[in-house]
Amino acid sequence: MEIKGYRKRIIDALLDEYLATFGAVSVEGPKWCGKTWTSRFHAQSEFLLSDPKGNFNNRRLALTSPSLVLEGAYPRLIDEWQEVPTLWDAVRNHVDSLPQKGQFILTGSASIHRSSYIHSGTGRIAHLRMRPMSLYESGDSTGVISLHDICEGKAPDRMTGEVSLLTLAQLLIRGGWPSSLGLSENQSRLIAQEYIKSILTEDIYKTDDVKRDAHKVELLLRSLARNESTTATMKTLVKDISEKDYADVSVDSIADYLNLFSRLYLIENIPPYSNRLRSSLRVKQSEKHHFVDPSLPCAILSLTKEKLIDDLEYFGFLFESLVERDLLTYADSFSAKVYHYQDYENNEIDAILELQDGSWCGFEIKLGANEIEEGARNLVRINQDLLAKGGKGARSLCVICGLSNASYRREDGVYVVPITALKD
Repeated sequence: MEIKGYRKRIIDALLDEYLATFGAVSVEGPKWCGKTWTSRFHAQSEFLLSDPKGNFNNRRLALTSPSLVLEGAYPRLIDEWQEVPTLWDAVRNHVDSLPQKGQFILTGSASIHRSSYIHSGTGRIAHLRMRPMSLYESGDSTGVISLHDICEGKAPDRMTGEVSLLTLAQLLIRGGWPSSLGLSENQSRLIAQEYIKSILTEDIYKTDDVKRDAHKVELLLRSLARNESTTATMKTLVKDISEKDYADVSVDSIADYLNLFSRLYLIENIPPYSNRLRSSLRVKQSEKHHFVDPSLPCAILSLTKEKLIDDLEYFGFLFESLVERDLLTYADSFSAKVYHYQDYENNEIDAILELQDGSWCGFEIKLGANEIEEGARNLVRINQDLLAKGGKGARSLCVICGLSNASYRREDGVYVVPITALKD
């Protein structure tokens, strides 16, 4: 469908490829990240479950006659299908009966329990993850350096221009929500705050039939915000809530709330790289906590750019969150996977990209240019240590930074690239 002013997304090429391969594609991700807008761009007709026309007649029609919902030009968009879960089976059956590629695009901002539908859709309905905009998609990265080129060891040296700490703080607070582009800092903060408010007042109740304590959910959100970009355990989160908020939340409740946040695509934790390095080193198995966008912890903790600049340590954690949000999107474009590395000898690598051939690339994330040397030495040291212990060496090493004015390859082979120059 023709959409005036549509801003291209990295997922566009992937969606085209998936539509040419599968009968239907499910585009999944958090609310307000642009799923419907992008899916409409690729669709020839649409059915919107949340359309208020006719007193929300579309939802009633889907409940009573799912087959009518499927009638229309292909690809046909069915937006927020989880409002009527039986539509999943209807699409699956339709794709089975008509072996044609690219029939449907389904969008959803909450995953539902498997018991709500009969068939998984394996082989018929493919899944694509969408996130808030990366800096390249929002126009805040020049994109002169390709992540794929870094992984292939062929990224050029380029001057990239000065970036201020104030600019980076503004990007954290604004986040990657399409509706925030061009707004003031206060307006952007309101959008992220409303997102959290909608989670607490609506989504925790309507996602399933479980009754939850909104106050305790909010306490966990605050704790996760304080522990952004860390590997805090559930016991650590319980202790943090007890010490900072003077409240008691059980481990079982936290486990339930975290599962809910995952189903709402509110969090996207980074898994450990495990023993894929084939080294004798014992690797820790904790996930690294991440909100799907750094604007959310900023909103939860009522942060302004001035508060961020006054707390550069926490600024660094949020900057890491922003970089890893972008890495996840860029890596998807060439089918790479993002992990983090942490072993019991206190070796840590902020992000590891595993390529399709099984090779890996290591990335340290540093806010200031004065930290580049430390990050590069850490990467080289750990890579050499892994090789010495029988592990698999890195294909490429890179420091992604906030305040460098150039992208280049050091004498030790480590790349340095500003996040505001990076693309897929």
